[in-house]
Amino acid sequence: MKSAVFVKAGQVAVETMEKPRIVESDDAIIRVVRSCVCGSDLWAYRGISEKEEHSANSGHEIIGIVEEVGSDINTVKPGDFVIAPFTHGCGHCAACRAGYEGGCQDHGPESNFSGGYQAEFVRYTHADWSLVKVPGQPSDYSENMLKSFLALADVMPTGYHAARVANVQPGDTVAVVGDGAVGLCAVIAAKLRGAKRIIIMSRHEDRQKLALEFGATDVVAERGEEGIAKVLELTNGDGVDASLECVGTQLSTETAIAIARPGAVIGRVGVPHTEDINIGDYFMRNTVFAGGPASVTTYDKGVLLKAVLDGVINPGKVFTSAYKLDDIDQAYRDMDERKTIKSMIVLD
Repeated sequence: MKSAVFVKAGQVAVETMEKPRIVESDDAIIRVVRSCVCGSDLWAYRGISEKEEHSANSGHEIIGIVEEVGSDINTVKPGDFVIAPFTHGCGHCAACRAGYEGGCQDHGPESNFSGGYQAEFVRYTHADWSLVKVPGQPSDYSENMLKSFLALADVMPTGYHAARVANVQPGDTVAVVGDGAVGLCAVIAAKLRGAKRIIIMSRHEDRQKLALEFGATDVVAERGEEGIAKVLELTNGDGVDASLECVGTQLSTETAIAIARPGAVIGRVGVPHTEDINIGDYFMRNTVFAGGPASVTTYDKGVLLKAVLDGVINPGKVFTSAYKLDDIDQAYRDMDERKTIKSMIVLD
């Protein structure tokens, strides 16, 4: 089969390798229908995160058809159309029962997260509870619907996670720091949870337009101290009720903290690439910090899949370019150069 590999910083490629097989009794083999490039994949591509050259690629978002299942799988069968969450919770530990399967207590990090999924076939670990079945087959749906199902493998639940852990309530004023796919999905999530005012911090016109379509009410293009001052001006100096940090850099994190009113929650879902932040500095403001890996299966089964099927949300619009697997390096390059918001990989 074909699979993407990380060659070195600034280069990914496609190689032929052995098709994966069932190893553990709770494995599933999935034939990939759509995959994509995540903003977090760019950290190594840009040379910001260390990654071994010529190693398995970090892609982790797919929808596909179940080809084979292990003996302990009871919830899906060969032929089922599924969303494959990037988190692989067990569904019954304390963390999973509380809706935080990104921190599953039965599955360690080495098996609780997807990787190497920009490929024709994948081995999906701990599949019984975590896979999300989609009614029917891919051929039953439009390409736009397939895009939205793919968004449910990561970016839409991650945006929703930011809103959930920040306790966004009806009538709230919310700021979203970051205009990538996750930030745009956080706008969708804030609106879905009833936010009255949603401020998107974005410098790019195409992303600003999509954010407004998704429900943003205000756009702040300024960054740093100017951006902070603009958000405070929009909120009469009060700050926002919830601040959704969807990038992970030092600047985005400091911005998210500075625009939050006393007692507000910072919902952090950007993979952290920050220096030390002294939480004690925010003690007198009663600032709450929350966040981490998203609860994909919990949100998809409980809220998001139905919202997509009912046409309430359309997160697939974050996929603004499509590529064949053989063009994977171009898909990365275009995202790195902001020529597309999110790259989708189409597999036959």
